[in-house]
Amino acid sequence: MTRSGLTAAAGFLVLLFGLASPSSAYRDYFTKAQKAELANIGSVLVEALVLTERGPGNADGIRDTVLRRMSELGYVVSSDQGAPHDVVLRVKCEQKKTWEGTSAAGGDNDLLDAPSRLWKGPACQLTYSLGSLKVKWQKEVRTGFEDAAQAAHAAGAADPSAFAISALRDALEHYDFPLLLTAEWGQPERLLKLLDSPQSNQLRKLRIISLLGEMAADEALPHLTEALKDKDLAKQAAVALGNMGKEGIPVLIELLRSSKHPDLQAAAAKGLGDLGNVHSDSRVVPPLLEMLDAPGIDIAVQTEIAWALGRVPDRRSIEPLLALDRKLQKIRNDPPDPQIKKLKEAVFWSIKQVYTEDSSAG
Repeated sequence: MTRSGLTAAAGFLVLLFGLASPSSAYRDYFTKAQKAELANIGSVLVEALVLTERGPGNADGIRDTVLRRMSELGYVVSSDQGAPHDVVLRVKCEQKKTWEGTSAAGGDNDLLDAPSRLWKGPACQLTYSLGSLKVKWQKEVRTGFEDAAQAAHAAGAADPSAFAISALRDALEHYDFPLLLTAEWGQPERLLKLLDSPQSNQLRKLRIISLLGEMAADEALPHLTEALKDKDLAKQAAVALGNMGKEGIPVLIELLRSSKHPDLQAAAAKGLGDLGNVHSDSRVVPPLLEMLDAPGIDIAVQTEIAWALGRVPDRRSIEPLLALDRKLQKIRNDPPDPQIKKLKEAVFWSIKQVYTEDSSAG
């Protein structure tokens, strides 16, 4: 596949999954006062601009789509410049994206919905401003095609410009920028209301759960705990709990011990390792050790437990990890079992981490 083909495919994935790799909702460059201002945003002014190869185009369809989608989160929206508003949301859609020079790498710049300097086809860029503050938040949605003329011809459409802008409007229908903005502004209550709505489909609920976990919003804890009961949401909820504060530890411990589903147990083990590492909380160690080599334990769960123990180095882990290592070394497979290999790697790494920590502490 060509580079342009790869870029187009990546853009199409963004349209399908939107929040495949969410970024941090709270930005370091905001002051405490600005974060409070963001959290209180209730009204949004939407400005839309459409540029085609023939010049400025009709932006009504794009504007209406953005207005309606933002209203789904309960915001008071308007396109009237004279209307009172807390924030300005701008969307610029181009039939052929203007080249913007080289872009930074790393962090949010590597996400699929970050502006791409390689993309030259139809694209919409979304930005917002808070008063006079120039905010760094910027997202881009792209069509599944780069050449509008070729795509229009293949579809039997007479006007490439109209075809490209229509495709971008459809992209904005599928890309969940309202969720990203709500998380960016630190408003979990709006996300929770949508999570509980019967109108929200499973994919959108998964997106919301992922963002709530990233935000580490205390208000989300009971909702994430409830989501564990839904087989379609449980795994993502367990991962999200791993991003929460210490309050998520007891829930994940119970999930690790009692769940009959290995994927949920593995997610719980990973979450415990994350929480134990971030908060230097050794409470996670005993339940992890208890399940490390429990009868009937799934090997994928064992592997996640082993990694987790290495992330929370504790001398109590040394002997159980060494015992499991000795047991694994006796296993001979030809060809080697890839799952056994992964478990051995996890155990070896964790033994090294525990010994290193124990030596430095001594």
